[in-house]
Amino acid sequence: MGSKTHPRVVARLKRKKRIRGRIEGTPDRPRLTVYRSAKHIYAQVIDDTAGVTLAAASTLSPEFKNVDEELKGKIGAAEKVGQLVAKKALEKGIKRVVFDRNGFIYHGRVRALADGARAAGLEF
Repeated sequence: MGSKTHPRVVARLKRKKRIRGRIEGTPDRPRLTVYRSAKHIYAQVIDDTAGVTLAAASTLSPEFKNVDEELKGKIGAAEKVGQLVAKKALEKGIKRVVFDRNGFIYHGRVRALADGARAAGLEF
């Protein structure tokens, strides 16, 4: 069984499709989307009308390497990524976003990223 056909992945992609039917990023309120892999977490602020990524951060970002020592596992890392993407978005004048959990359950690392972004000044 391939990873794309695993029942858990199929269920997430169904949730993702359902969520994306309701959520759209606009220029005044772009979409903050999250992707969570086994090792890393990624966040992007996207304007869907123009189809462009306005800000992005992940545990693989060069800026993230400086804060690596003080992290407490994956949840701490997710919170830092949320703060990092919020900082980049605020520098571009983006204060309000819509949160797209991308089919992932709002718990653990996804929630930590959202809390970190809110703490850094993003509104959603």
